[in-house]
Amino acid sequence: MSYAFSSLDELGEGPGFRKIRRALGVTAFGVNALVLPPGHDGFLHYHDTQDELYFVHRGRIVVEVGGETRELGEGGLVHVESTTPRKISNPFAEEAVVLAIGGKDGYVERDGHLVDPADLERRTAFGSGST
Repeated sequence: MSYAFSSLDELGEGPGFRKIRRALGVTAFGVNALVLPPGHDGFLHYHDTQDELYFVHRGRIVVEVGGETRELGEGGLVHVESTTPRKISNPFAEEAVVLAIGGKDGYVERDGHLVDPADLERRTAFGSGST
């Protein structure tokens, strides 16, 4: 199948990993959601080859990486190269949900195409931030 839908609720309950890649059949990159309960003390870890991008969907987290500790709120982002140890924690009173996307071997350049050429003007304006 060339597409799949789901939701975090459909992928599990309670704290922990939501295995998005497997459930939706994603093969081009790794992707999981992390549901971190209040007070969660994360695990210092690294990867052999896979860089990771973390996106805070809900709540707040604390990221420890490269000798730096930073709080990220909703919409916060951090990219960590594969072999760099990192720790994601939730010392706060509310649950946090983080999307973790991983991959290796780099960006594949801009390979998107419009299906309807009539959308070009609208797409161009959207990309420039002038809509």
